[in-house]
Amino acid sequence: MAVIIKPLVTEKMTGITEKKNNRFGFIVTPSANKFEIKKEIQSVYNVHVEDVNTIKYAGKRQSRWTRAGLVRGQKPAYKKAIVTLKEGETIDFYSNI
Repeated sequence: MAVIIKPLVTEKMTGITEKKNNRFGFIVTPSANKFEIKKEIQSVYNVHVEDVNTIKYAGKRQSRWTRAGLVRGQKPAYKKAIVTLKEGETIDFYSNI
């Protein structure tokens, strides 16, 4: 079962990683728990995970005016995991580029 959807590389997450070099963020499936996230990150990236913090985001409603009138929609809900690695370990997201 693929728990990790994609690594989270945003300005805010980069700031967190610069303060503490062993913290990284991932977008994960909403049904994943901390144990599944820890197990998959350890197997995929070959690192030792010390802690996993998860945050659930609700989908936000959006609307805008167009020529056709008011268009309404909703952004998708997602779950974010912030993973703390063992001291001295790191994950390089850009190694395959």
